[in-house]
Amino acid sequence: MRGHAARELLEETGLDVQSDELHLLAVTRGAHHSMGLVYLAPRQPTVMLRERFAAVTASEQAQGREPELDRIALVGSAAELDALGGPHVDYLEPVVRRFLGSPAPRDA
Repeated sequence: MRGHAARELLEETGLDVQSDELHLLAVTRGAHHSMGLVYLAPRQPTVMLRERFAAVTASEQAQGREPELDRIALVGSAAELDALGGPHVDYLEPVVRRFLGSPAPRDA
């Protein structure tokens, strides 16, 4: 499974990481019974991540294809997810909270 994750990371972001550098962070389950494996890649400089993503997007467009992802968002807290706008997977907030060690919000 890590091999698939490494290939997806390269295809979608341009970040070339060996599969053994990825570490399983979470197994997720979505509201519609979807399931996913979330891997953690080694830290990389923000500038490099943005440059590689821009290169992948430009390459897709140059080949007449619509890129699978239209933007990359780097967040530092679960609270920043609200500012992203647009659709995202329902398990994103719990994964971000787990990675950052943030407590889950309490229901009022």
